[in-house]
Amino acid sequence: MSPTSEQRLAAERWFLQRGLPAVLRPGTLVRRTWTRSAPAFAAFAVMLGFSILVVAVTGRHTIDIDGSPTRTEWFLLGVVVLVLPAAALVGWLVSRAEDLRVRGAVSTATMVVAALAVVFGGPSSYVIVDVIVELVVIALILVCTATGIGSILGWAARVTGANLASVGSMLLRALPVMLLTVLVFFNGPVWTMASTVSRGRLWMALLFLFAIAAAFLVSGTLSRVRPILQPDAKQPEDAAKLTGTPFETLPDRPRRVALSKPERINVVFVLALSQIVQVLTVAVVTGLLFLALGLLLVSPEMLAALTQGGSTDGHVLGMTLPIPDALIQVTMFLTALTFMYLAARAVSDKEYRQQYLDPLIDDLRLTLVARDRYRAATAAR
Repeated sequence: MSPTSEQRLAAERWFLQRGLPAVLRPGTLVRRTWTRSAPAFAAFAVMLGFSILVVAVTGRHTIDIDGSPTRTEWFLLGVVVLVLPAAALVGWLVSRAEDLRVRGAVSTATMVVAALAVVFGGPSSYVIVDVIVELVVIALILVCTATGIGSILGWAARVTGANLASVGSMLLRALPVMLLTVLVFFNGPVWTMASTVSRGRLWMALLFLFAIAAAFLVSGTLSRVRPILQPDAKQPEDAAKLTGTPFETLPDRPRRVALSKPERINVVFVLALSQIVQVLTVAVVTGLLFLALGLLLVSPEMLAALTQGGSTDGHVLGMTLPIPDALIQVTMFLTALTFMYLAARAVSDKEYRQQYLDPLIDDLRLTLVARDRYRAATAAR
């Protein structure tokens, strides 16, 4: 039985929402690129709107706050804090819209906002630079949508939001390392290192630690996933879980056709990324707690003693903020240590696997059964 047009579109949307573009038939991803890019365009429009607001308030295209912030600079700090959550919220709201006309209108409205940003307040004081930057971002959004990368990134954003609900229980698991890193937080040599090492060298060290921890997670994931990808791994009870999905009435195969190499890479990558995002979310929240602790405790006199006269201002993404640069770098280092600790726990802790990894494995089994039905139905068509 061939799927109807509505069934096929619902099935394709189902896979894209789960970050599995490799399952779809060739040519599917390049269709409706303009409307499918609407959530990313909406988030980009919000960021451009904040840029216009900053230029309108300050008359400058950069944020440079040193010393004690004025009332206007406190407003700008609030803008810096809110811009990413606001962009994520608007993108999420647009992603829930299923009407293609609404999505098309959002994508078109973003082009209008981009044109206004060039005139009234883009990221640079040079119009030609603003035009080039915006065209590159728009092109990247369209390319990511057409290649399926956008669906994976959107899925990762939704997973991050869902993980925030369970961050409390994960923080309890991170409590031992938090107690240990408090000793590191008030360690003079660590602050001296943070005040003298360049941001580039620090990023290289953090990426090195991240790669080691991510390798633990990926290796542990592969050992759990490999048996499920086998052609004879299907179980009768898996089909019952498709009730209420676009695949409920589609025919099934008694034996799974082996996954192609892109499909295997996509499945393993998504499952490993879900764990990395989960652990990284908790590590970032932990780092923000240390940052707040530092803002409360580290006075100018204490900062001078810890860093031997380090700067009281910091630099983030080209912005100068009234946060000590050493505090920012210590926070980044402690975030990396927390990530490594939680990654090791995720691989070795049986209770963690039962609570977080096993549901992901069950969801993967369901996805593979849906993939079999989708492949059988579209092949028949």
